[in-house]
Amino acid sequence: MSEEEKEKANMPAYVKFEVREDLQNKSLEALDLARTTGSVKKGTNETTKIIEMGMAKLVLIGEDVTPEEILMHLPPLCEEKDVSYIYVKSQRDLGAACGINKGCASAAIVDPGKAEEVIGGIIAELEEIKG
Repeated sequence: MSEEEKEKANMPAYVKFEVREDLQNKSLEALDLARTTGSVKKGTNETTKIIEMGMAKLVLIGEDVTPEEILMHLPPLCEEKDVSYIYVKSQRDLGAACGINKGCASAAIVDPGKAEEVIGGIIAELEEIKG
């Protein structure tokens, strides 16, 4: 088994594609900027509501969330509602970008504020990754 196959075997069931670390970091920075200059929702319940209402610009999903069932509905829901989403390795990093001192399973950017241009670039890169 190659290193890549081993890594994929360790990925949670809800992770549909791999995201480069630099793109993850860029999305966390965009989330932080959107939090301070626009509007974000944090937590799976809030994220789900915002996606369903068609208000999410970009959804960030933690890869290290257990149990996996908490987040399994988010990627298919995002695809159904045509909302871009990205995975980040650590829910602790996701929480920090949301301005909280604990982990956060998912977050949605509602109003990008000053992060609008960066988020547009992230979405374009995600479309390339997903094909």
